[in-house]
Amino acid sequence: MSSIQKVLLAGSCVFFAATIYSFFVLELYLIILFLLLHSLCLIFFSYKTYADASHEEVSIATYHQDVGMEIAQKDNEINDLTERMIEKETMLLDVQRENQELRSSRDELKKSVEKLEKDNQGYEERIKNELDSVQYSVMGLLPPVDEETGERQTVNIIAIAEEARDELFEDAKAANLHITVSSQSDTLLVRADRNRLMILFRNIIDNSIKYMKRAGSLVITISTIGDDIFIVLKDTGEGLPEEETKHIFELNYQGSNRISGNGLGLAQAKAIVENYGGTIYAKSTEGNGMGIYIQLPA
Repeated sequence: MSSIQKVLLAGSCVFFAATIYSFFVLELYLIILFLLLHSLCLIFFSYKTYADASHEEVSIATYHQDVGMEIAQKDNEINDLTERMIEKETMLLDVQRENQELRSSRDELKKSVEKLEKDNQGYEERIKNELDSVQYSVMGLLPPVDEETGERQTVNIIAIAEEARDELFEDAKAANLHITVSSQSDTLLVRADRNRLMILFRNIIDNSIKYMKRAGSLVITISTIGDDIFIVLKDTGEGLPEEETKHIFELNYQGSNRISGNGLGLAQAKAIVENYGGTIYAKSTEGNGMGIYIQLPA
């Protein structure tokens, strides 16, 4: 192989490598340019080879046929590269369109989030106003404290329960209701307003008297566990369905067994208990009486 053939062959290899590299990096016209230079090197290499090998009596027709086939093959490669470049540009356009759609979706989502934040702020304000209104209503249910002794006087809660029972004795007798106060001792001291505790017991006892509707009993059990006082007021009246029992402490609530009154008694009892940091709840099944359960810090 002559030096010219080596140079042409090396040039062909270099331009072919440049064509492959430019396919991924450079513009289309550079790809075509390098491919044409590669083709020219091959053509001249083929021609030089043919000229040097003319003594072998290679026919000119066969030579031209080979060159034509080589050129046709290179043309096919150029067409393939062109098609791939078009596909690449099409993919790029698709990506740009998807990015635009994503930006539009992002903007819409941002607007939705801003609207939700605004609505949530308004909702929080409404909830706060409603809670303030409820708190105001609950505080309004609390009876006044004794002006002389104040709210945190030391009183015997068992004696208060018995006094409330005695005050409502005649009403209970008329309703055939027997009231019993049960405790392990005669004295159980708590720091609270005597008047409010009196109203607490009176309201619950009066509720049992109204809704007994038959002869029965009301047992008031007072006990201590640790630093807490537990009071259970259990009657043997007709009771309420479980679903209605959940609402008996709500302001102005009257169940299916309503008789008279404004529905404030048990709501006021709940306000008194919670004012002292305690809890109150009820358990009842229709036909099996009503139980009121109270926990108070001693």
